[in-house]
Amino acid sequence: MLQTIPYYHATGREEEVFTHAFKNKIPFLLKGPTGTGKSRFIEYMSHQLDQRIITISCHEETSATDLIGRFIIKGAETVWLDGPLTTAVKEGAIIYLDEVAEARPDVIVAIHSLTDHRRELFIDKLGETVKAHDNFMLVASFNPGYQRGFKELKPSTRQRFIAVSFEYPETRVEVEILVKETQVDADIAKKLVNIGNKIRNLTELGLTETVSTRLLVDAAKLIHSGLPKRLSVHVAVVEPLTDDLQTLEALKDLCDLMI
Repeated sequence: MLQTIPYYHATGREEEVFTHAFKNKIPFLLKGPTGTGKSRFIEYMSHQLDQRIITISCHEETSATDLIGRFIIKGAETVWLDGPLTTAVKEGAIIYLDEVAEARPDVIVAIHSLTDHRRELFIDKLGETVKAHDNFMLVASFNPGYQRGFKELKPSTRQRFIAVSFEYPETRVEVEILVKETQVDADIAKKLVNIGNKIRNLTELGLTETVSTRLLVDAAKLIHSGLPKRLSVHVAVVEPLTDDLQTLEALKDLCDLMI
């Protein structure tokens, strides 16, 4: 079965930078807000480089044990089960730690020896050190604007990676992404992008997150499948942004005027 090539529209020279990072075995950090294409970019690049990708969506309970592995009971015996990081290190896959700053501090400690000249993983519970496969690559992402000062990466950790910033695409590119991803009419895609840009500039609303390209893609999919335009925007763009009733009404009224 043929694998579908993930669609990705480059906004700079990120493809070239990633390829050189892979060749030189340098860890790669993606910085940027939610829904700007960070995960899609990694999927696309793993396909371009013909490398397996293992993705871990980090959260506050993600621990080093989850990544490295643990002993499990199998029948009458105890056996060791490699975690996804150990698997990637041994087999030469790209490990993608999405929102790495959300994980427990022991995760950062565990990956340190993989991010410098050693390129090795110490498995404490086995007392073993595993040298990374030649094709192993460590990739991580984080959102520097989310809960600023609370879920930040330490400078000492950030300096172990090369980094690329991802932002929302310019209008022309974002319209093209919506059309390509959803087959929605270009004029509707333009209106959706205009809505996104308008809300992104409404800083006085104090939204924790703003309109991502992902939300606009969801709205375009709903419209293309036949759901009314305004309803599509309400449920795909406005409702995910806030629970405040006054803000919801204000955003719905704004969107109704624009589509």
